[in-house]
Amino acid sequence: MDHDFPATTRAFLRNQTRNELTEDIVYSRLAQRQPPGHNRELLERIAKDEREHAALLTALLGEGVRPDRLKAARALFVARVFGLTFGLKLMEKGEARAGDAYRTLATAVPDLGRIAQEEDGHEAALLSLLDDERLNYMGAIVLGLNDALVELTGALAGFTFALSGSRLIAVTGLITGLAAAMSMAASAFLSARADKEVSDRHPGKTACYTGIAYVCTVFLLILPYLLLSNVKVSLTLMLATALGIIALFNFYLSVAKDVSFRRNFLIMASISTGVAAISFGIGYLLNHTLGVE
Repeated sequence: MDHDFPATTRAFLRNQTRNELTEDIVYSRLAQRQPPGHNRELLERIAKDEREHAALLTALLGEGVRPDRLKAARALFVARVFGLTFGLKLMEKGEARAGDAYRTLATAVPDLGRIAQEEDGHEAALLSLLDDERLNYMGAIVLGLNDALVELTGALAGFTFALSGSRLIAVTGLITGLAAAMSMAASAFLSARADKEVSDRHPGKTACYTGIAYVCTVFLLILPYLLLSNVKVSLTLMLATALGIIALFNFYLSVAKDVSFRRNFLIMASISTGVAAISFGIGYLLNHTLGVE
């Protein structure tokens, strides 16, 4: 079944064979980590498809190809740290481009058209059905993260001119942030408990996800004030950190939930920086007009 492909085509097919074998390793290992049930069955089915694709491509090439075990290890690490759905969808991002190339070659080798269809549709449909707890509680994470960004960027910007000294600003911000985190977690718990009849989210887990997201954001935003004595530099770094958190979080959402990165980033960034600017102005007025120190 070996075809006389041009050198560029052979290189593409060789690379795709390596990718299929690598993804077979990833899906198979992830399936082994799942308890018996829905997710394990989905992952085993995808792994089987990847093995079949690799076998077909190997037959077309007439040569063996080895998987990229380092890439597989990275994908497994990302899936373990950031969640099953995010890890798998990030790994599959390159498949759309590969599908276009498969379709171009399908006129000469019809079997490649079948692979393209399966890569485009079958795996995407399966991945969308995965049950990932982190995505199920994404609303709670968004609540904690967004509230911390809006509230603490505003508070720290106001404290920067209303108070003297970076350590004092950091301590005041930390007290404000931790108190707000506990309040937000309690509110999330009560909200989830009240909606238990229409939602399957566990109130305790909802409160934990909200509170942890809030506290982590608080510490990252306060860190510049703990490390530096120049409050203006600390303010600049704090705002840059806030934008970085917003960018990373929205990248996660854009991959895991297939939503627009640009739109959501601009909305969150505009709200946080807008509140910070208003609070900065209030702090400036308090410091220079009312003489608050």
